[in-house]
Amino acid sequence: MPPLDPPNLDDRRFQDIVDETKRMIPRFTPEWTNHNVSDPGVALIELFAWMSEMVLYRVNQVPDKLYTHFLNLVGVEPFPASEAHTDLTFSLSTPARQVITVPAGTEVATDAREGAEPVVFATREAATVVPPVLLGSRTGRGDGGATRDVWEDLCVPGGSVTVFPSHPLVTDDAWYLAAESSLAGYVVRLEVSARAEGVGIDPVAPPLAWEVWSGTAWIPATVESDTTGGLNKDGAVVLLVPRAHEPLVLDGTSGFWLRARLLPAAPGLPTYQTSPQVSAVGLDAVGVTVPAEHSRQVAAESLGRSTGVPAQSFPVSHAPVMARRGDERVVVVDREGTQTWTEVPDFSASGPTDRHVVWSSSTGEVQFGPVIRQPDGTRVQRGAIPADGAEVRVTGYRSGGGAAGNVGAGTLTRMRSAIPYVAGVTNLRPASGGVDPETTEEAKVRGPLTLRAGGRAVTAGDYEQIARQASVEVARARCLPSWQTGSPVVRLLVVPALRTPVGTHRIDDLALSEDLWARVSTAIEETRPVGVAVELGTPFYQGVSVAALVTAIPGRPVTMVRQRVDEALTRFVHPLVGGADGTGWAFGTTLTAAALTQVVEAVEGVLRVEELQVFEYDLRSGRRIGGGRESVALSPDSLFLAADHRVVVR
Repeated sequence: MPPLDPPNLDDRRFQDIVDETKRMIPRFTPEWTNHNVSDPGVALIELFAWMSEMVLYRVNQVPDKLYTHFLNLVGVEPFPASEAHTDLTFSLSTPARQVITVPAGTEVATDAREGAEPVVFATREAATVVPPVLLGSRTGRGDGGATRDVWEDLCVPGGSVTVFPSHPLVTDDAWYLAAESSLAGYVVRLEVSARAEGVGIDPVAPPLAWEVWSGTAWIPATVESDTTGGLNKDGAVVLLVPRAHEPLVLDGTSGFWLRARLLPAAPGLPTYQTSPQVSAVGLDAVGVTVPAEHSRQVAAESLGRSTGVPAQSFPVSHAPVMARRGDERVVVVDREGTQTWTEVPDFSASGPTDRHVVWSSSTGEVQFGPVIRQPDGTRVQRGAIPADGAEVRVTGYRSGGGAAGNVGAGTLTRMRSAIPYVAGVTNLRPASGGVDPETTEEAKVRGPLTLRAGGRAVTAGDYEQIARQASVEVARARCLPSWQTGSPVVRLLVVPALRTPVGTHRIDDLALSEDLWARVSTAIEETRPVGVAVELGTPFYQGVSVAALVTAIPGRPVTMVRQRVDEALTRFVHPLVGGADGTGWAFGTTLTAAALTQVVEAVEGVLRVEELQVFEYDLRSGRRIGGGRESVALSPDSLFLAADHRVVVR
């Protein structure tokens, strides 16, 4: 059903006003007979007609203004800016020999560019580096089998350890090292003394996986550098340990374990012929990784003094204001002392003695409760009012957010304050999650959808709308009702927003973070009807690989054409930017070779497509499944993700 058209309060335009005025000339001034555009009087008529048209244009904006006031009345406010997040890796000037602390709120900025302010990030928590101590080592199977204690072999002069004990070597053999305390978030350096026994591998890409125990599973640690050639010579392995590292009792030895596990050789690359031999190993902490956000810390601030009247508001100095933490509060200082006031979303449940405030994230205003007139003429105070002359203060807050915080990797390198024993800092991955505040026009479009749902999730569209509003990190949402899933459970599938280049996206990038899962699940829990079970998860991502034989236009570089075809194929089936309209491949839509052929033929430099086939692809094992086909179908809970296209250009 189309929406109602707003009235046009006055539809006259410039020429209409000029013509109407000229028709009145004979009636009021019959002696005025020259009505040509060169006449001075006509020039004045046109001038006033132009000014009148501007006034009428403003008059016709009244319905939009009233509509905006209505949205404010029903509580539809623009979404505030969202801050970008990333991890900052601080490098130590020397391996830690004493406890080193990176305080919470440490600010790091990008380089200042001409005409632009630097982007500032602040650490969200403090990080402490304790000098690590090794206390054990074992070798054995990495799949839960028995292990053997080899710690004495590493401690005795002249001793050595066979890293992978099976003979012949077996995939998943592992070498374990135990630390005395957690290495969560550390950048550690393993100093290794080894002999070149594990011959036969590519020293630049050894078939090794470094992992740590997270409490529930072995998770990968990032290898920043390896000068040992795969544990085959003296050197150092520098690892970035994830922020989850828990203790484990391994065959009677308790510690915080990390391990090197033997992997299958990559296609076309050799594996170890014999196991490496390690005679000594040392462990140092050379850095630490800390989560950070695009924000600037503002210290305690006095907002002014109360006049003792209802509905007072006090703006802070820097807006927008980010979501408050436990130590960021509004306090009132009066003759009775300093009282902390509780922040609430609105005053609907506030009584006359409740010390409640509303702190707007968008505008930064701190508001106190109004007086509401009742039908019988009495007045009720919603929320207490500070006494006349009382000082209103905030204990501190963080200002920031916006798309400007989505900086690239390696750009946050300038520390704004010195930290003992810290030599430098960088962000190894790009920042993501920064979104500008919602504009008024965007809020006006969203308003009717919000009112239509009534704050409750009833239809499939309601669930999808609530999921998208729960966080800016939700790019797409798909609700499968119980009648469609064949079970009594409603399935809600969420695709997270990714702001890195499309060609770099892998299946693990599309997993839901703990924070995003918590935000969406909380929003759904607050709005779902009683008795309705909702299962929150991600779509099934069906890998797809395309093999194409393409003829290029004569004179066009073959490499360039191949790259463009590969990029076009990847984008076309992408969950976020795929499809004909570029908004993401539609759930459950079949992919055909004919559609892909049209995509390839539209690529600049392609003369024609000789042959094209589509393959299903296992995104975990990295292998094609079955033979080529003309189409690949999707189930309603699935999306495509491209991988490993084979494009031949001639």
